[in-house]
Amino acid sequence: MSSSLKKSYSTIATKVIIVSITCLSCIGLKAQVPLSYFLPDIEYDTSLLRPSEYLKFEIGEFHITHGQLVHYLEKICSQSPNCRLEEYARSHESKPLINLVISSEKNINNLDELRQKHNQLLDAKISGGLKLEEIPLVLYQGYSIHGNESSGANASMLIAYYLLAGKSAKIDRLLDNTIILLDPCYNPDGLQRFSTWVNSNRHKRLNSDPVDREFDEPWPGGRTNHYWFDLNRDWLFTVHPESQGRIKQFHRWKPDILTDHHEMGSNSTFFFQPGVPSRTNPNTPQLNQDLTEEIAQFHASFLDSIGSLYFTKQRFDDYYYGKGSTYPDINGCIGILFEQASSRGHLKETSNGLLSFPFTIRNQLVTSLSTQEAAAVLKNDLLEFKRNFYKKSMEVDPSSYFIFEAEDHFLYNSFSELLRRHDIRIYKNDKARKLDGQNFSAEHSVIVPLHQAQSGLIKTIFETVHEFRDSIFYDVSSWTIPLALGLKSSYASSGLDEDLSKLEPYEKKHEILDLHLENKLALMLDWSQFNAPAFINQCLEEGIRVLISKKSQTLGRAGQKIIVDPGDLVIPLVQDGLDKNALGNLIIDIANKWNLKLIAIERGAGPKLEDSLGSSEFAAAKKVKIAMIAGEGINAYEAGDTWHLLDWRFQIPLTLIDVSDVSRVNLDRYTHIILPDGDYSSIDLKVLENWLKSGGIIISMRRSIRSLINNKWLDSLVEVSNQDLLLDEETGDLESLASRGSHIIGGAIFNIEAKADHPLTFGYETDKFSIFKRGTQFYRSQSDAVLRYSDNPVASGYVSDLNRQKAKGSGVLYCAAYGRGRIVACVDNPNFRGYWLSGSKLFANMIYMTPLVPYSQLMK
Repeated sequence: MSSSLKKSYSTIATKVIIVSITCLSCIGLKAQVPLSYFLPDIEYDTSLLRPSEYLKFEIGEFHITHGQLVHYLEKICSQSPNCRLEEYARSHESKPLINLVISSEKNINNLDELRQKHNQLLDAKISGGLKLEEIPLVLYQGYSIHGNESSGANASMLIAYYLLAGKSAKIDRLLDNTIILLDPCYNPDGLQRFSTWVNSNRHKRLNSDPVDREFDEPWPGGRTNHYWFDLNRDWLFTVHPESQGRIKQFHRWKPDILTDHHEMGSNSTFFFQPGVPSRTNPNTPQLNQDLTEEIAQFHASFLDSIGSLYFTKQRFDDYYYGKGSTYPDINGCIGILFEQASSRGHLKETSNGLLSFPFTIRNQLVTSLSTQEAAAVLKNDLLEFKRNFYKKSMEVDPSSYFIFEAEDHFLYNSFSELLRRHDIRIYKNDKARKLDGQNFSAEHSVIVPLHQAQSGLIKTIFETVHEFRDSIFYDVSSWTIPLALGLKSSYASSGLDEDLSKLEPYEKKHEILDLHLENKLALMLDWSQFNAPAFINQCLEEGIRVLISKKSQTLGRAGQKIIVDPGDLVIPLVQDGLDKNALGNLIIDIANKWNLKLIAIERGAGPKLEDSLGSSEFAAAKKVKIAMIAGEGINAYEAGDTWHLLDWRFQIPLTLIDVSDVSRVNLDRYTHIILPDGDYSSIDLKVLENWLKSGGIIISMRRSIRSLINNKWLDSLVEVSNQDLLLDEETGDLESLASRGSHIIGGAIFNIEAKADHPLTFGYETDKFSIFKRGTQFYRSQSDAVLRYSDNPVASGYVSDLNRQKAKGSGVLYCAAYGRGRIVACVDNPNFRGYWLSGSKLFANMIYMTPLVPYSQLMK
């Protein structure tokens, strides 16, 4: 650390300790601290707008809203020649996500050329000849991806002011050699929700009692985005617009350091990476961790200078590439996680004494400045690391590749666009190929060459993993995306022509239907298509009669034989009160909207006359009215997964009923009630009993199943006890806490087997597929399960041997009768994090196909 900066901080170190620990009752009286508390003691340009001038209060006095944050940054950026503002996305609630691009005026006027020059480091053919001193370092500093971890977002306003208004030789040198992308808030919707809560419950004389309402934000809290997703788990899957825009910006700039500022429990101190060494993903180069540790020395020195306590190399890992601090590590960048003990409000009692909101902001600011200092000092080392990272990424056989196949347009486009979003080059397959006993057609498969800059990321997207250095994971241990989408895929170590110009670039698939309806009796839609649930819902909302085939049938005669599989939809074109041509065109328009294929049917019967549209083997689809229990005690993440699937993907209306309102709601208007994972002990589920007995359908997932068992609605289900699992076979004693941690299933992919031709598995082309599992719930029943874990249950990820034994043959999905109603119980979440699309069909079947399950196949 330079002596001048160290001096500027050391002069106020005593003040920090006094204000944040000894004399916080004084803050309770005034509830504000001056700008000098946060920023180095240098000269500032008085013509630039100070935060307090705009806010009319000092930073830390209140929690800034997202609107205040963006509006201030727009204003100060417009006042400085060293800044350019780029909006890169809009949240689900249409709030802007922005980058302030900050550098010297000369660099700002030449940004595009500098960006292109910097990105030449990825090209192994020319990067060796580049002069690193002529290339700027790109530093991406991001804050508050969890909306209720707001100290980072509040600090970002001060960082912008410091960089743009600060007048010092140090800042000038930094901006001459660095392009800083300041991302003030990764999660606008969550930050807005949280700031509204804490500000509206703030006391004039601050109350530090941790049981105060101010520190107990209501469900679902501000951590998540609009659909209650944890955006810090979405860097790889990019399900949400916030993530999609951010990843596009990441690859546009290819940063050399990316910082991710978080908060943790109030009784802790401050964490910065590296994390636990044994929990680093093996695909991450060791030099990445060495540089992270070298940068950590700067954080330690800066925090020492203001008297703040910290720790490193503990608790947090660097394994899952879907997190903001780990995704950069597989992209030639140094990702750094910061975790500040959270005040959660404005002033809170903790085991370390009183913790003020201004103090948390200050630590985030100081480590932002320490990162900038490290970037300046280690600039050439970091650029050299990037150059070598991408040079090594090309050291693979040029003829090696991955391949995947998807006949469904939506899945084909979804996976292809995800790969392209991560700057991965993909191509149409040029010929039929056979790999590992699987046939890949030229028409429906995509080639992903491994010989490209993103080879490391490609590997982690496609690979399954079974060997691990550690048994403890902060998050999931596997995320194989082809399995998540239910796609056939394979790896070939050779066989690809090195001249990729012979392959055609990938293009999106969208088939505009142009069907001639003359002499046609009906239209058929294959239920296996991903967006079929959206189609059936919209048809039923339009008042169109839709039939569902209950078995495999053949319609038509010689010249046009059409196989109708179980679950396929048939829409007669002659319906009372509807014009045939208008009806047909409306159905085609709906199919085109959802990128679906239709087949026109000329005859209402097949070679066997019993195969006919008028037979009892076709059931009329019923319009659904779905409700889901939400609120305190419910797992907001998993409730959000379901809300997102129905509302955002399929556009099927869903009513969210708060747990406190269940007993007051007229349930008769609903056909289905969803019970997501959660603790239902506070709810008297007996209020559902009459509705269930009279024909309602309950969809129960994960822990909610226990409540149904306790209510004696699923008497034949028995959960295998976790305590039984953890008993030592020889001594009978419970294993140590550390050992028990190794039995947690934080997230792994399991192989499952399905009952063939069961209505709840309609639309699957095979009776073997995969599901994502978290937790150690396993059930056995006297009745057969619709789905069960296979005898070789683990497809990818860490699962202890004890849990593997527990899983073998145990049930995943059950369907039971209760009076005239039905209960569908799913042990896992089929909609995991909005990316496990192979489970979306299963969930759609729970909605539309449950009424078709014969009584003989129901668990009694």
